[in-house]
Amino acid sequence: MASTRRTVLSLYTRVFRVARTWQAQSGVTSDTETERKYIRQEARNLFRQNQKITDQESIKKCIEECEARIEIGLHYRNPFPRATYLPPMGLATQKGRKLRAQQRLRKQAKPIYLQSHDET
Repeated sequence: MASTRRTVLSLYTRVFRVARTWQAQSGVTSDTETERKYIRQEARNLFRQNQKITDQESIKKCIEECEARIEIGLHYRNPFPRATYLPPMGLATQKGRKLRAQQRLRKQAKPIYLQSHDET
């Protein structure tokens, strides 16, 4: 439990450290400030949203998502979530059993770094 708490707190400080040193890929100061603000606000929202989680498996998934989002953001120099690619027939409008099957496929196709985002 103590190591989990330490891991979560270190991730929280790491996100804010990344936000403090973040430079937009465009080099424009207003873009940099917008992206820094997004990083800080997204971190606050997600950490507050997940602070009541007590299940160790759920906490582990949240930690993995956070680490993945940090690494992807640093690699692509883009703090915003990357697009989700839907499986074939993922947007077909159907009813009943086929619709439930499509929803299940969409949920399975959702990458780990977008698990905290709601369906759009």
